[in-house]
Amino acid sequence: MSDSNTTYFTNPSTFILLGIPGLEAAHIWISIPFCAVYAIAVLGNFTILFIVKRETSLHEPMFYFFCMLAVSDLVMSTATVPKMLSIFWFNSREISFSACLTQMYFVNCFSGMESGILVAMAFDRYVAICNPLRYSMTLTNSAVAKIGLAVVLRSGILTLPYPFLVRRWPYCRTNVIPHFYCAHIAVVKLACADIRINSYYGLFDLFSMIGMDVFFIAVSYTLILRAIFRLPTKDARLKTFGTCISHLCAISALYIPDLFSALTQRFGHNVPLHVLILITSVNQLVPPMLHPIIYGVRTKQIRGRLLFSLCSGS
Repeated sequence: MSDSNTTYFTNPSTFILLGIPGLEAAHIWISIPFCAVYAIAVLGNFTILFIVKRETSLHEPMFYFFCMLAVSDLVMSTATVPKMLSIFWFNSREISFSACLTQMYFVNCFSGMESGILVAMAFDRYVAICNPLRYSMTLTNSAVAKIGLAVVLRSGILTLPYPFLVRRWPYCRTNVIPHFYCAHIAVVKLACADIRINSYYGLFDLFSMIGMDVFFIAVSYTLILRAIFRLPTKDARLKTFGTCISHLCAISALYIPDLFSALTQRFGHNVPLHVLILITSVNQLVPPMLHPIIYGVRTKQIRGRLLFSLCSGS
């Protein structure tokens, strides 16, 4: 391509988000389930936060971790869905370069935090089942705060290179992003440069954060299951394992869509772009919606407090 047809700009003032390329005519219809899922996610996670704050009997490590997960779900979904809906409803496709980098950072950062919180919850279940007599001494309020801070710092620091790597490249020919948000790889594909360092860092981030988290969760549940099978009766084993069901469901809600999305992105070369983006949107929206439902249904204290509040209100 000749120089006259190529425009280089290190920092474009704006990017243009297409939403879901190829399905522009169906954006209004697609927005209906997306909006409904987002509304359920916001309502459900705020309900978890409200109930735990109001009910002093729930001021325990497990419920503090629930609240951390709820906050990360709220931030991650709010970082993408309002802009997505503005594209679908008002054709508001422009996003400034700085806002694009900020969105990219928040999505990656809080996605990593969710994973880290699930590790913390696995540790909570490990201590509760394998060392129940030391539970109150191990998971003090101070320890929970330090765990939360470690999760935030780890994710915040590991995600920090993404916007700096994106900012350093020159961009040419187009500033149109074929996506509904500023996904890291979708943005750097527009760069007129060798972006292998972005790909390598993305893999490093994936293995050092998600890979390590999955490993620690697997180790925790190996020890938990070993302790459960040592219990003398079947009823005791089932009752103890039942305390882990909510956490296992939360793990499945986060990692299964994430794994499916990653495999499709890497190996689904013949999959249409709009299908890949729809899979990504499900990965962004479903866990924040499912987590409060899982804990609301499976956790007796939260379910009881919610029913009491509803009955009192009526």
